[in-house]
Amino acid sequence: MARLDTIWKAKVLTLFPDMFPGALGLSLAGQGLKDGLWALETVDIRDFASDKHRSVDDAPFGGGPGMVMRPDVVSDAIDSVKALGEELPLIYLTPRGRPLDQARIRQLTTGPGVTLLCGRFEGLDERVLDAHAVEEISLGDFVLSGGETAAIATLDACVRLLPGIVGASDSLAEESFEEGLLEYPHYTRPQEWKGQKVPDVLVSGHHENVRTWRRQRSEAITRERRPDLWARYAADNG
Repeated sequence: MARLDTIWKAKVLTLFPDMFPGALGLSLAGQGLKDGLWALETVDIRDFASDKHRSVDDAPFGGGPGMVMRPDVVSDAIDSVKALGEELPLIYLTPRGRPLDQARIRQLTTGPGVTLLCGRFEGLDERVLDAHAVEEISLGDFVLSGGETAAIATLDACVRLLPGIVGASDSLAEESFEEGLLEYPHYTRPQEWKGQKVPDVLVSGHHENVRTWRRQRSEAITRERRPDLWARYAADNG
């Protein structure tokens, strides 16, 4: 069992703490959580509301549809986490944020953990983001009902890189984005299926040829499907 003062910690500020651990409680992440390889704590933002109705939102100034999460309530929730004295990056998951990539995930896993702030309704009052210098991150150009689903995906990406979670560390080094390329195709038994055969090179036993084929396929797939990644990879590799 890992020591609680040294394991990677995830804190989630949310209106729906019952959504956690969710998928993070299953498979490798769930086993790691059970074994104490990482820790998860939720903070219910609604606990910091000051009225009897536990209100956390109000109508936007300037008019418009929807509601906005109040800065005083959210800020008090953030302060409750900061009061513990743990220096964790504070990230707000929002479609307008900087796109999340594998490099940022690796950075997060090298530190003590992360605090994720989950929005709802039309989002958060801008003043609380400014007051706490919150980092804004997006999972992609689409909109979810709330930040909880994005938080689970972000934590899954982080946790699987932690020591002891994934058994074969070599498998992490050859995944998509680790070298700036998308991953090569995979095949397993049966060797022939519905008239389709596994590429001969993969059953040749010639490891150098296999490595060359995989690199070529990664490059071809990246060039075809993600020209933005390919341009960056080509520039970095001359």
